[in-house]
Amino acid sequence: MKKYELVSNYRHDEKLKTSFNDLAIKTFGLDFQNWYNQGYWNDQYIPYSFIQQGKVIANASISKMSVVINGQRYKSIQIGTVMTEENYRHQGLAKQLMQHILNEYKEACDFFYLFANDTVLDFYPKFGFSRIQESEFSFDLVKNPVQRKQHASVQQLTIEQDLILLEKYAKNRQVNSTILDVEHNQHLLMFYFILVFHKANYYIEDLETIVLMEEEDGVLNIYDIIALQSFKVDAVLARIVQETTKKVIFYFTPDFSIEGMTVALHPNDDDALFVLAKKPVLRGSFRFPLTSHC
Repeated sequence: MKKYELVSNYRHDEKLKTSFNDLAIKTFGLDFQNWYNQGYWNDQYIPYSFIQQGKVIANASISKMSVVINGQRYKSIQIGTVMTEENYRHQGLAKQLMQHILNEYKEACDFFYLFANDTVLDFYPKFGFSRIQESEFSFDLVKNPVQRKQHASVQQLTIEQDLILLEKYAKNRQVNSTILDVEHNQHLLMFYFILVFHKANYYIEDLETIVLMEEEDGVLNIYDIIALQSFKVDAVLARIVQETTKKVIFYFTPDFSIEGMTVALHPNDDDALFVLAKKPVLRGSFRFPLTSHC
């Protein structure tokens, strides 16, 4: 087996950073450049890469996460951006990177977790990870209509005009749920603001709240609610539901109850949760906030 140089934490190395980004574009279709050029790549996100002749050929990254579970804070490591250049696959490079990360952080965190697609569901159990089913929290507006607030000021935000506002909310957001949430993840939230949901950021002026949302075929997908103080979900819904809205899906664990809200297991082979922990930490119905996935 060939040996390649293992490098990490190279966010200030422009050449390696560009090579990392090129591989991410090829593998996932994601261009990180706008994100890191604006300074959002901080020391919480660390890539571990094999390189050859100055080129990143394989990578597995970690994000240091502070996870709130039932009111208790845990130090955790989320693994993501696992990728290998096509010409270097089947050499066990991803396996070596995974093992290196697990060895390096096993004493420094309470648990590891990651999200995997259907092509690698058999890969992570080899390292001791167990798959855990998340739940879907939804609300049927046909059975439980919401009284809409007329003339509510809901403004679609843009990166060009509203970046300072987005940065403020990403840095100072209120933890949404003591059941399960992630805190101090400004770098990831900015990633979603500017790269993933750049056309889905809305500001409710009178509530001083940002909602990441998209409606399709009568289903309102709420990816996140970002507020500087605690909010009332019924007030938020009254301002954002439309006459066409039949159902609302929350992509996080609500710390509130609404009459008519349902909870169901949500098997998802395209974004399956795997956890490696010394003892069980996740029980019951929960969903990691979508905007905390790396």
